[in-house]
Amino acid sequence: MSFGRGGPSWGPAGPGNSGTPDWEALAEASESRARRKKWLLIGGGALATAAVAAIVATAVISANSNHSDDAAGKDASELPSASALPSETTAPEPSFSSVAPPPPPDPKDYISDAKKDRLPISVDAFFPGKTLTTGDRVHTKGATHSTTQCATTTQGALGSILTANGCDRVIRATYSLDGVAVTVGIAVFETEAQAKKTAQQASGGLASLSGSGVPVFCRDGAICRRTANSYGRYAYFTVGGFTNGKNVTKADKNVFAVGDDLTNFTFRQIRHRGEVQASAAADITTT
Repeated sequence: MSFGRGGPSWGPAGPGNSGTPDWEALAEASESRARRKKWLLIGGGALATAAVAAIVATAVISANSNHSDDAAGKDASELPSASALPSETTAPEPSFSSVAPPPPPDPKDYISDAKKDRLPISVDAFFPGKTLTTGDRVHTKGATHSTTQCATTTQGALGSILTANGCDRVIRATYSLDGVAVTVGIAVFETEAQAKKTAQQASGGLASLSGSGVPVFCRDGAICRRTANSYGRYAYFTVGGFTNGKNVTKADKNVFAVGDDLTNFTFRQIRHRGEVQASAAADITTT
């Protein structure tokens, strides 16, 4: 009896044949068919996975390609055209002088030599107004005096020193405050060297100037404070003390304060004279 191709075969009954199916052969055939089915499934799955990967890779490449093309197109569209770019200009370039400008005039130059110091020389030019205020101290101006006879404005050896060094003029003014009086005098020379030499050689001193409400002071042997300085072609001096004739000591700070106020004020007036003339010269140079 036969079941067709590939099926089990039963032979006729006889010696060596039991008449039952060959179960071992059937089991081997079934196992062989199962293995073939398993390998078919594995192979199909691998092919499907490869196909999906290929599709995804193709999509990614295509997307990147499109994005790059779009970006390139966008960048190219935003670039300015050749006609929009600035063209070369024919305007002249700025030029700079290689010559350095001259330095500003030195104010001291204009008060160190009579040839440059051309402003008027008078009492009001150096001692304007009726009072001098320094901080909380208000000094009242008294008598004033100006003369070309320099020696007549001095006491002791200062007169001969002024004359020997070529003094041209002495201007004096007296200021008072609370029983203290100080006379300040400015001696005018042609050059700075003459004024400096006079201040260095100073001996004796300036004669006090009374009047206009200020009594005689610092005369008849009274001890008073005296100073001597110079700036530019000007030497300047002070003599200060009490209007009641009292001698001055180092403890009398009020006498020193008034004298210092007058000395500093005189220096500033002389320096300002130079600044005014230097400023005027600078204006002429720049116009």
